[in-house]
Amino acid sequence: MNVIDHPAHGSIIYHPSILPLHRGASAINWTLINGDKKAGFSIFWADDGLDTGPILLQRECPVEPNDTVDSLYNRFLFPEGIKAMVESVQLIADGKAPRVPQTEEGASYEGIQKKSNSKVNLAQPAEAIHNWIRGHDKVPGAWAVIDGRTVTLYGSSMLGESVPAGQPLEIEGASQPGVVTKNGLVLYGSDSKALMVKNLQFEDGKMIPAAKYFYSGDTARVELTDDERKIAEEIRGIWKGILSNVAAIEETTDFFKSGAASMDVVRLVEEIKQRCVGLQLQNEDVYMATTFQDFIQTFVRRLRGEDQEEEMVIDYATKDVNNMTVKMPWQCFINGKFEDAENGKTANTINPADGSVICKVAYASVGDVDRAVAAAKEAFEVGPWGRMNPRDRGTLLYKLADLMEEHQEELATIESIDSGAVYTLALKTHVGMSIQTFRYFAGWCDKIQGKTIPINQARPNRNLTFTKKEPLGVCAIIIPWNYPLMMLAWKSAACLAAGNTLVLKPAQVRTHTPAYITTDSVVDFIPAGGMVGQRLSDHPDIRKLGFTGSTPIGKQIMKSCALSNLKKVSLELGGKSPLIIFSDCDMDKAVRMGMSSVFFNKGENCIAAGRLFVEESIHDEYIRRVLEEIKKMKVGDPLDRSTDHGPQNHKAHMDKLVEYCEVGVKEGATLVYGGKQVDRPGFFMEPTLFTDVEDHMFIAKEESFGPIMVVSKFKDGDIDGVLNRANDTEFGLASGVFTRDINKAMYVSEKLDAGTVFVNTYNKTDVASPFGGFKQSGFGKDLGEGFMLDTVILECGSYLMLIFLLVCHK
Repeated sequence: MNVIDHPAHGSIIYHPSILPLHRGASAINWTLINGDKKAGFSIFWADDGLDTGPILLQRECPVEPNDTVDSLYNRFLFPEGIKAMVESVQLIADGKAPRVPQTEEGASYEGIQKKSNSKVNLAQPAEAIHNWIRGHDKVPGAWAVIDGRTVTLYGSSMLGESVPAGQPLEIEGASQPGVVTKNGLVLYGSDSKALMVKNLQFEDGKMIPAAKYFYSGDTARVELTDDERKIAEEIRGIWKGILSNVAAIEETTDFFKSGAASMDVVRLVEEIKQRCVGLQLQNEDVYMATTFQDFIQTFVRRLRGEDQEEEMVIDYATKDVNNMTVKMPWQCFINGKFEDAENGKTANTINPADGSVICKVAYASVGDVDRAVAAAKEAFEVGPWGRMNPRDRGTLLYKLADLMEEHQEELATIESIDSGAVYTLALKTHVGMSIQTFRYFAGWCDKIQGKTIPINQARPNRNLTFTKKEPLGVCAIIIPWNYPLMMLAWKSAACLAAGNTLVLKPAQVRTHTPAYITTDSVVDFIPAGGMVGQRLSDHPDIRKLGFTGSTPIGKQIMKSCALSNLKKVSLELGGKSPLIIFSDCDMDKAVRMGMSSVFFNKGENCIAAGRLFVEESIHDEYIRRVLEEIKKMKVGDPLDRSTDHGPQNHKAHMDKLVEYCEVGVKEGATLVYGGKQVDRPGFFMEPTLFTDVEDHMFIAKEESFGPIMVVSKFKDGDIDGVLNRANDTEFGLASGVFTRDINKAMYVSEKLDAGTVFVNTYNKTDVASPFGGFKQSGFGKDLGEGFMLDTVILECGSYLMLIFLLVCHK
């Protein structure tokens, strides 16, 4: 107490329960074990008792039916606890902190649970069993006796009325047999209600999906028929022929520990396939079942066709459009399956061309994020993706690119009705560059290399120092609405190529093309719902987050990533890219490219030229020619191949563009053309041209992210002056210059503060060239070798000295 009372203002303690309930060190666990409907935390004044000091502040939240210790902590107890501690300190500083004595009524004190007393009592209602299991997950783990062995149960959730079909399993003390289903192990309570257990762990530490209980070498065996036993003996002879150094092939003989190598795997598989024509046996089956008894079990199941993968069930939304029927997944994609959001909520997606509903999509919640991250983490740590040969990863990414190319017209159609992109642009850029991106990074999979580093030797030892590149783990990507598919490809292809797993969150208003291509168990897809992006930023199991969007949101994400677990972040944020057009330019090219710099993809383009600076002597001519071209632009149906300009992405954005133009006129800029919504159904904005824009004006400083050309003039020959004006912005994503003078071009490009400088061109990006910004346009690069090697991997330095000693600089 001398230590506790020493500070001038005393000491306060955070405790994760609503005191006086659950005093002690396992408060969150006991909140779940006891089936409390509310969880929470208390901040109290420290005293010499056991969590008995006066209360300063308390907060509470509801306990969801399938909450775990992790989900409660990450959703509420951690983030709200930090805020409450800040509030508490402020109350103390202000002299307003209360001291409410704790009552002993309802008080409880529970100790730390041990493995010895965490056995599940199965002779009680299902909800009580569920609470016991989730309250002990992950430590120390609730356990039951199955087939005479202690088996620990993880990942419990309550089931509704319907229980999937499966194979019965006797469990000691249960009121009725459990059922091993394709989704997990179903347990029944004394009230005949059911719960599902996802994972099982055996006494040797090996953990398996509960659904695989009868397929694991640690569990009950498949009984062989007489014919199967004869074939098994023939296979024993094949093993003996390969492992000639082994006296006899016993049931426990391990293929690799007996000296077999990769070539022997190929021989084993091919000899067996030659004996059993048509058998679907793969090299991977040998690596997954290395002992003779386990291999025979795998072989028999393959022979019987029991291990064939189930066909993926997808509830498509269909639409007849663009002379085809397009099919669009609309659910969350988690752990290899499409499924509804946990809360059952959906939201409508709108076709910006006419305001009609395309279909409903799942509206994900924080619980869906937690499940998706857990699945991605499991896929990375124990799934085949984490063990896959890099070249095999590349093969899969090449296959994905091929499939996208095969369905490119369908993808472009979906992209067009979903985002408003003109079909021809969607086909070439939105889809075409996405295909190129996956192919480019597929080629990188087996080319990620470390280094050997010469160092000073500490005599008499001789040291070898080297670095190796490792995947980070679970990555998260928050995708913007302007290029839904292309931004997915830009950010995910390198992550997958490096061996990471992914959780993808599309923009709330645009989800369909990302959902269309997300059909791999190492990628989870979560249509945006309330707090989904925030949860991804906060989640402690995510190691890297990539975000494209606004600067204010990017700042919040960066803060959350730092507070949670210091996860790596790459941000591509706002821009106000300057384009400088000198009088010695190629006028035809400057007009054509200047138009493209602003109106490409309806202006919904992160690198769009937010402000054009035109040299005074050619200013009027340039504006005259640009105006002529704007008047020729066809605004209309994005699926019409002759359309130049489609609808804005969504209504709220179009309304902001109209307001942006109104501010420009109010501040004194000259509205030469446009500035209004087109009088037709949908969210169409007129291509707009402003001149006489002064540096202090709102439209000179703020990004429109729409089809609005903002033009200012500069004095002839004033290169440094226009450079100062161009750089007078907090953004630095892209920029451009048009001039025939190569010396001028090089000088200007060197002085412009931007991640990309276009010279006599614009909007030219390539998958091999790095892309990213400076200042408040973010940091980190997409595309190119730099993204592959610097942003999605760890570089680990290692030292070899007599024994293998690994030191990682992560």
